[in-house]
Amino acid sequence: MRSWNLHEIEVEGGSRSPVVLDSDDAARAVLIVLDAGQSLGDHQVKEHAYLLVVDGSAHVDSGGQAIEAGAGTLCMFDPDERRSVSTESGARILLLLTPWPGEGHYRGDGVA
Repeated sequence: MRSWNLHEIEVEGGSRSPVVLDSDDAARAVLIVLDAGQSLGDHQVKEHAYLLVVDGSAHVDSGGQAIEAGAGTLCMFDPDERRSVSTESGARILLLLTPWPGEGHYRGDGVA
């Protein structure tokens, strides 16, 4: 068993420094800390994405459907579903991508 205390992991530089907690063929777990006023602009991934607000709050928008997500809110996105995440006061977010990498994910090594 491996475990992480998501409240205690140090993350420098806000959204520019995500921490990959674990990564294998089944999934990738990434901790992202958004400082006040930061955002993850409009984006999409090739995997199913589960976004859990661990601490703070975030504005999550996908295809015109938007919510204010407080601590404990879990959002799920289909592969290639576009979304944006922003915060006024700061948020600690766990992102789970599955499977990893998803079909069609560019890995930079010439292999799709």
